[in-house]
Amino acid sequence: MTGYTVLILLVAAERVAELLVARRNASWSRARGGVAYGDGHYPAMVALHTGLLAGCLIETQLAPRPFLPLLGWPMLALTFGAQALRWWCISTLGPRWNTRVIVVPGLPLVDGGPYRLLRHPNYLAVVVEGLALPLVHGAWLTATAFTLLNLPLLSVRLRCENTALARSAPPPAAAVPPCSTC
Repeated sequence: MTGYTVLILLVAAERVAELLVARRNASWSRARGGVAYGDGHYPAMVALHTGLLAGCLIETQLAPRPFLPLLGWPMLALTFGAQALRWWCISTLGPRWNTRVIVVPGLPLVDGGPYRLLRHPNYLAVVVEGLALPLVHGAWLTATAFTLLNLPLLSVRLRCENTALARSAPPPAAAVPPCSTC
């Protein structure tokens, strides 16, 4: 078993961990009236992300290419960076994080952690990983295919999530007149 195969298996194990966290968090959200959005695109997203991992393994077996240190090491660093960003998102959102779009009505948007810098930092992690993970070992066909297929899916996902968050946002606070005696 090659080091690259071990890397892909570790990422697959990380995905299973994400699914376990997501299942627990979905229960938390539903217990608080959470509403699911976008279930129609979820199977395509699961298939695409599974295809990324499978494509990495298949392409390197069918079209073996040498490890290119000038490409491979930076891509490995980006892959680890994407994983770190993903888990920063998960820890920042806590029980509100999910692989599905489930929003608890009335909760304010999270604006801490990576969310103070970007509105959807987890999707940046997905884009970076989709390019970097295959390129660790020169699987450029997989990187290209994932990226091209992920763009329209990500567009759907972002629209879905933004709509869900807008519908579930708490009502704006009533304007309080300034205190004239303070």
